[in-house]
Amino acid sequence: MDRKQFFGSLKPNFLTSLEEEKPGLGSASALNTQFKSAGAGLTRRTNTGIKVYAGTFGDAELLHLMRRSMFGVKYGEFKKLRGKTMQQAVDAILTVPASLPNPPINNYGNLVTDPNVAYGSTWVNAPLDPAVEAYRKGSVKNWLWGLMVNQTPDIQAKMVLFWHNHFAIQFLEIPDSRACYVYTKVLYTHALGNMKNLTRAVTIDPAMLFYLNGNVNTKRAPDENYARELQELFTMGKGPNSKYTEDDVKAAARVLTGWSINPLTNPFSTTFLNTNHDTSDKKFSAYYGNTTIKGQSGINAGNTELDDMLTMMFNVEEVALYMCRKLYEYFVYYEIDDTVETNVIVPLAKVFRDSGYDIKTVLKTLLSSEHFYDTWNRGCVIKDPITQQAGFCREMELPFPASTDYFLLYKMWELGGAFGQLTQMNLGDPPNVAGWPAWYQKPMFHRSWINSDTLPRRNQFTDYLLIVGHKVGTYTLLVDPWILTKQLSDPGTPDTLISDATNFLLPMGLSAGQISGLKEILLPGGIPDYNWKDEYRAATDASDPNHTTALTTATSKLRYLYKAIMNLSEYQLS
Repeated sequence: MDRKQFFGSLKPNFLTSLEEEKPGLGSASALNTQFKSAGAGLTRRTNTGIKVYAGTFGDAELLHLMRRSMFGVKYGEFKKLRGKTMQQAVDAILTVPASLPNPPINNYGNLVTDPNVAYGSTWVNAPLDPAVEAYRKGSVKNWLWGLMVNQTPDIQAKMVLFWHNHFAIQFLEIPDSRACYVYTKVLYTHALGNMKNLTRAVTIDPAMLFYLNGNVNTKRAPDENYARELQELFTMGKGPNSKYTEDDVKAAARVLTGWSINPLTNPFSTTFLNTNHDTSDKKFSAYYGNTTIKGQSGINAGNTELDDMLTMMFNVEEVALYMCRKLYEYFVYYEIDDTVETNVIVPLAKVFRDSGYDIKTVLKTLLSSEHFYDTWNRGCVIKDPITQQAGFCREMELPFPASTDYFLLYKMWELGGAFGQLTQMNLGDPPNVAGWPAWYQKPMFHRSWINSDTLPRRNQFTDYLLIVGHKVGTYTLLVDPWILTKQLSDPGTPDTLISDATNFLLPMGLSAGQISGLKEILLPGGIPDYNWKDEYRAATDASDPNHTTALTTATSKLRYLYKAIMNLSEYQLS
């Protein structure tokens, strides 16, 4: 099924009905007004740097850390870290699983027969089969969205998205879905490891070799595509101090000749053909210290020259500066003024270089810094669609189908991917090799996530799963508002319920008028607070004679309370 057919099949199920009714939806212009009032439209006056934060580390600071380093926060995860010191919390966020996520599976077995893979088993080591390739491609894309929504309570998944945006490929351009899986596996393996090692792994990754023509780069016909992006996007950037030359691009292309793809192996793998490799010396410019990469021959020639070239490149200070700017824009704020460059980027880059380009070390420094917890840097970033949508599913602890119901589970993950496409973030398929414009395109940056089309779609996603639910067969994916509500400190008291819910779900406080509007949902017409107390008590006590009626009414009120919170402009911010 192609993209047009896919969205056509979705429209009767949920998009049409949502487009017809949009109660309470804000506008893109309203969000921009709210965003500016939060400080984004003002001159940011902060002189803080990477000195370790020594201020108060309460709920607000902890939630800021968790929101920025994860796709939404489950209340139980928040409670587990509550009361920890800042450094303990940062260490917990940076502690990621040693094992990799389970690979994607045959979730399509009830639609088409895969002769090589049993229903419910993984296809990543199976032979290529053009008859089922489209189904496998859908499987890996839905699986990737599932990894985001089912992330462990740490920074790993957020870093995988960072590297997916940085070392961008487009799954639709890769002829074998097994290569898409191998690429994702590389990102998970190296997410918090050494950047030089990650760059090396990506350089000879089968998907990247195909995407940027590395598999056709030979001594007889050098292809400069990857060599150019390696310097322009992946290591040096395009800033004024990035002064590599066209001859450097040509020399790097010659270093990389001979790498190719072996489609007959399972999984898809890389091979090196010395007969296609340029064995002559490669001379680089003064920017690289006039380094000469000695030409090699034999089966290890490709590895040796690649290692020598990456060592040369990572000896250039601009690599650390460029990467620290990108990490800053991803985790802190899109704008880097002269003060931030001096106080944050330059010393952070030194930490990165001195660590030998250890990703975890530089993240620990940034996430522990006084600058990260500066109030100017809270609630000032528009959420990307994955953070907004997968984050919502995590915050509300949406009850997805059992992992053993393969078709249904992946079908529900497909819903997330569909809304990602509608809101300009097609996971697995960024617009181009530069990634998503929100993380690099001046002057809009993250404001490009919000427009008159995408903002209603964002609210449609939360409205749909809160009020209507997504039904496939006999299963309906629908928020149970009691899961979060019952974890709050005193949900039977309306003021406390609203305070706890908004403090947890929003990065900033609300006005008295906004609070009053939310309270009106629980107590319409300004009826006394004890009405909600009584209703809540009856709804949560099965022995109460009014239990059934109270449960129905209270559940509806909670759904619309959370809907109203999610429709606020503040919910689009992190």
